Amino acid sequence: MKERNLWGQHHSSTQPKLLDQVKIACRRLHYSPKTEKSYVFWIRQLIFFHNKRHPKDMDKRDIEAYLNHLATKRHVSGSTQAAALNAIAFLYREVLEQELPGLDKLRRVKRKQNVPVVMSADEIRHTFERMHGTTRLMAELIYGSGMRITECVTLRVKDIDFDNRAITVRAGKGNKDRVTLLPECLMPAVRSHLVKVAQLHKSDLLKGNGYVPMPNALYQKYPSASRTLGWQFVFPSTIVRPWSDTGHKARWHCSPSTLRRAFKQAVTDAKIHKHVGVHTLRHSFASHLLEAGTDIRTIQSLLGHRNLETTMIYTHIKPDYNKVKSPLDRI
Repeated sequence: MKERNLWGQHHSSTQPKLLDQVKIACRRLHYSPKTEKSYVFWIRQLIFFHNKRHPKDMDKRDIEAYLNHLATKRHVSGSTQAAALNAIAFLYREVLEQELPGLDKLRRVKRKQNVPVVMSADEIRHTFERMHGTTRLMAELIYGSGMRITECVTLRVKDIDFDNRAITVRAGKGNKDRVTLLPECLMPAVRSHLVKVAQLHKSDLLKGNGYVPMPNALYQKYPSASRTLGWQFVFPSTIVRPWSDTGHKARWHCSPSTLRRAFKQAVTDAKIHKHVGVHTLRHSFASHLLEAGTDIRTIQSLLGHRNLETTMIYTHIKPDYNKVKSPLDRI
């Protein structure tokens, strides 16, 4: 039986549609959900730009026309153009398994190197004073450890090491694991929070639930692990919902938007006028460590940066004002 897909072309009813194939390829290669979403978005945009033509019927000129459209009509940034080109290259390389002559020679726009916005210690303290409960603990952990917001909300109970005052970040950006700091001052609050998580998990178990989603089909290898406390999220969702892989009801992690809203409101209440978000806490973590004399290689390791050049940007944030005097002050 044949059916007609989005672009008016026939395919077998057993053959996944192109965008579904993109998702499958991303998961096979263990790409992050964020990368998968980005690739699907840009590939769909390419298809609609060319009036729903199938990408296998396009050539280098079609790709160039689309990228030029992004640059000249939509005025997107260099990093956004690079993201679109990465998605297209992935489509041809991993999904269509088709060589598109000249695709690798398309010029990638040089990304603008922005100096990150950093909050002062006083600004961070004033912000935290206006936050409460779980969202405050999450914000403090991000500033105290340098985690990304997604790494924080997906943190598992088993990855907190009180004895070594460490947090293991699993499958961070680039699908890499790393170990970072567990602030000593937060240990009592984290212990208290985990008692509540354990109580919630026990309640779920008594109701016949207690499952938590596990990565890379580990639930098949360790069927009972998804009901253990160690695998539960440190910051669980308030609701349980069906887990499509197993049919069980599972408790996911909380939404990052919950923390973003609370942080934004606290920044407003603290009358801080810088353009900041939760990710600013990670930048501040790195900058403040550097100011305190921490070795740049150590900061690179804690942040999980692949290249030292990425970490080096924090050396340009704040000059040593004790050694530099404005020429105006000399007049």
